[in-house]
Amino acid sequence: MNPRYLATRKSRLALWQSEHVRDRLVEAHPDLAVELMPMSTRGDEVLDRSLAEIGGKGLFLKELEHAIVEGRADFAVHSLKDVPARMPDGLVLAAWLPRADAGDLWITRDATPIERMPPGSRVGSSSLRRIRQLEALRSDLEIVPLRGNVETRMNAVFEGRIDATVLAAAGLRRLGVEPATAIELSTDRWLPAPGQGVIAIECRADDVELRARLAAVSCEATRTAVAAERAVVDRLGADCRMPLAAHAELDGERLRLRARLGGERGVGVEVELEGPAGRADALGRRAAERLLAEGGEAILVGLKS
Repeated sequence: MNPRYLATRKSRLALWQSEHVRDRLVEAHPDLAVELMPMSTRGDEVLDRSLAEIGGKGLFLKELEHAIVEGRADFAVHSLKDVPARMPDGLVLAAWLPRADAGDLWITRDATPIERMPPGSRVGSSSLRRIRQLEALRSDLEIVPLRGNVETRMNAVFEGRIDATVLAAAGLRRLGVEPATAIELSTDRWLPAPGQGVIAIECRADDVELRARLAAVSCEATRTAVAAERAVVDRLGADCRMPLAAHAELDGERLRLRARLGGERGVGVEVELEGPAGRADALGRRAAERLLAEGGEAILVGLKS
């Protein structure tokens, strides 16, 4: 039996996600052999500069995608929030696993909520989305750059180098390292990144046999929700330099989408729309147009200046 090769980053979370996908695939297809191919990416290697400076979140994917295109690997597993809205020629997202918790967690040593943090507390983050939402709640906190894997960033808090940080709930829970002091940030007031909490699988568009196998582990409800979120990203041309948040929830045949574009000093614009689940892409584009019309255009001009 010829194995299929799954390209993956070497971080503990990336390996967990890839092993999870491998196990689900083998469970669905007992005749299928999957071998992991760990790789290092530039996004993992360069930690002394922001992602915006070195090329964006796509740097976590490029080496994996090259391996697929060149035939050294057959597919790759990604955190969907790191995947650009437009795929490279010849590659597709072929499956979306059921979404885990999409929200963020507020991490401190002693479970102090955002509202009670002392003025001047140092909060580590390099996510402009998180920074702008935090500024809207507490403009008197000091934001300091912080990159690295989830454990590195969490350890910065518990080693006393910073007072707090914000991390995706899904990653910490998948690794089983969510601290007892973590406070869940409700998506009612704090929106996640588009695609957050979703594991997606990428492969060659012409690999019909593999795409059919991947369909067995894909979740249609998740695909529908993230289609709306990613349509907002696509219309705005968003990347890690844009403070964009979006979250869609499916309720029967209806889809509710909230999207927020953060501006400086806590000034931003947010929209909420609802529409048929079968028109998720159109709903996302409509939300993006509303963001632009209600103040987002000026925010984007400010980001470029």
